[in-house]
Amino acid sequence: MSVYYDVTSKSLNKKNEELCGDKVEVVNVEDGVIVVLSDGLGSGVKANILATLTSKIIATMVKSGATLEDTVDTIIHTLPVCKVRHVAYSTFSILKLTTDGKAYLTEFDCPGCIHVHDGVAYPIEYTEREVGGKTIKEAVFDVEVGDVLTLISDGVMYAGIGAVLNLGWNWESVRDFLEDNWQEETTSARMTSALLGACEDLYMRQPGDDTTVATVRVIPQQVVSLFSGPPRFKQDDERAVVDFMSPEGLKIVCGGSSANLVARVLGREVTTDLNFDDDLPPIAHIKGIDLVTEGVLTIRQVNVLVKNSLENPADPENIKALDAGNGAAMIARILLEHCTHLNMFIGKAINPAHQNPNLPVDLSIKIRLLEELADTLRAAGKIVRIRYY
Repeated sequence: MSVYYDVTSKSLNKKNEELCGDKVEVVNVEDGVIVVLSDGLGSGVKANILATLTSKIIATMVKSGATLEDTVDTIIHTLPVCKVRHVAYSTFSILKLTTDGKAYLTEFDCPGCIHVHDGVAYPIEYTEREVGGKTIKEAVFDVEVGDVLTLISDGVMYAGIGAVLNLGWNWESVRDFLEDNWQEETTSARMTSALLGACEDLYMRQPGDDTTVATVRVIPQQVVSLFSGPPRFKQDDERAVVDFMSPEGLKIVCGGSSANLVARVLGREVTTDLNFDDDLPPIAHIKGIDLVTEGVLTIRQVNVLVKNSLENPADPENIKALDAGNGAAMIARILLEHCTHLNMFIGKAINPAHQNPNLPVDLSIKIRLLEELADTLRAAGKIVRIRYY
């Protein structure tokens, strides 16, 4: 079974610094994903530039097919060593994960990756070798659905030093925290927020170093298909519905006219749920369709819920909003937590109701709202494909 990688990263800037000296690059490739975390020496603008250069060079070379050895050699010879401290200007971790469940890890002078399986941290067996006069640690291992892999910068290990803790966290403390907070259904975003929140508490909201967490959760591929809007030409109705029903996975229909079209082509009935949220129209039911909702107002609210949750997944208000039980909350939860691949089937027929100048302007832009949702989900690492009719 092919697997998919749910990746999230987040950083805390060192106090009084506008820029972060850590940088994470996530590159989706044909056979998986590449995650690069780079930590620039010091903090502020200089560290940000060094970390950005390092991560961009690595991500670009690996994506272009360069070997890890050539990539590491290029980085080591491109970035000089600090004459005062005699250490590299930037350290890095490179994690390449393939859809067949293989992990390839390369680390240079940074805290080690933490691999949690079934709530227990698995030791990673490294080998060491010299590249360009520098010692590089490498590992190759298997991952399974439910596993969580976490890359951290030095700021995570130093959290609380001289304040809450005398010597700060150590690697084992971070590992224990991840073991204690592992849950099979927890998203990478919530895991990242939990660990970074703990660091912020230890720093007493005054980070003494740039602090970055990048979390990868291994999940099975989950396909969702969303149909919204009748085709521009009526003769395409049946083809659009057949296309929509063909992929595996969950089926969502948005819009009253869309629901009637799908029901007509499938020879089924639409029934409305009388229990609904006061702010949004009710959901409906069609046999064989997982969720049927109203169109524009619901999609607009889905955009808000998805963006808020991606921005701050651990916020109690955002979690509560996803549990609201209305159509928008149901769609948002599916897209955030039960979707890796989204197929969008969008009809371009003009709904006369949406052209009424007395209605709110956002009622005339359903396609733009759907495309905005697609862009947001792509930025979050989802694979989104759109077909227009």
